[in-house]
Amino acid sequence: MHTVAVYAFEGMAPFELGVVVEVFALARPELAGLLAAPWYGLKVCAERPGRPLGAVGGFSLTAHHGLDELAAADTVIVTGVANPFSGEVPADLVTALRTAHERGARIVSICSGAFALAAAGLLDGREATTHWRYAELLQQRHPTVRVNPDVLYVDGGDLLTSAGSAAGIDLCLHLIRRDHGARVANTVARRFVVPPHRDGGQAQFIEAAVAPVEQEDDGIAQSMQWALDHLGTPLTISLLARAARMSDRSYLRHFTARNGTSPMRWVITQRIAASLPLLESLDGTVEEIAAAVGFESAATYRHHFGRTMRTSPTAYRRSFGRGVA
Repeated sequence: MHTVAVYAFEGMAPFELGVVVEVFALARPELAGLLAAPWYGLKVCAERPGRPLGAVGGFSLTAHHGLDELAAADTVIVTGVANPFSGEVPADLVTALRTAHERGARIVSICSGAFALAAAGLLDGREATTHWRYAELLQQRHPTVRVNPDVLYVDGGDLLTSAGSAAGIDLCLHLIRRDHGARVANTVARRFVVPPHRDGGQAQFIEAAVAPVEQEDDGIAQSMQWALDHLGTPLTISLLARAARMSDRSYLRHFTARNGTSPMRWVITQRIAASLPLLESLDGTVEEIAAAVGFESAATYRHHFGRTMRTSPTAYRRSFGRGVA
């Protein structure tokens, strides 16, 4: 079983810790038959296990594992530091992170957790990200780190960093995609009711998940469901607007206001997501997959895939294709 250890500390924000617990500790009967390896084992670790830790919001929680177990985990996640502006990172945490990294563990940060990784010297000469609010400070304090403030997360292989709060969900889903493939990650994302992959940077609006069509007058939701049912066919604003029973101009305005992105950008994102299990299955060429999910050419598919996934379809298949060593 792959062990994930997450760092808990006095004054922590509970959201980021909750994301890690939700992803890696929650029972997942929906994955029955999909997993080729056991699900994760999670340990919440603190400098002084067994002592209550105050969290933002006026409540406390208790971690039952120490930093020795954090240092021994397969994946180590730091969801933040108590005060990024103070520059103080506990020496015991720094030691544990260095020990874990020397062992070959995968080290992950969410939001201000990047300051802990940087304090341990793990990000020297590496690209990393953090919450946009802290990006300039991280760069000033650790000038050898190449801080990228525009992305949701950076995958450096053994070191991964993400932007603020909700970007932790993106990175956790990415970890699942790396470990178990796109189909499992997509299934977990559906339970989270979030997109399996968000393109763009920190300034973007979050794309809303497709809402169940419960009311006949919910034209936007109806059009989104219709688009998902017809991804392999040519789609235009006019066709989507017709499915929503709106004019083109009205549809474009209402769709963008509701989802924070344009209809066609949303369609491209869904087509990319639909292509991932096809790439992973190793069935069909890239050209055939591009056509199956509605791209007019393989070149167009490769272009949008690269912008969204920051890799090529072939490289993704090489990494995540079932049966690939």
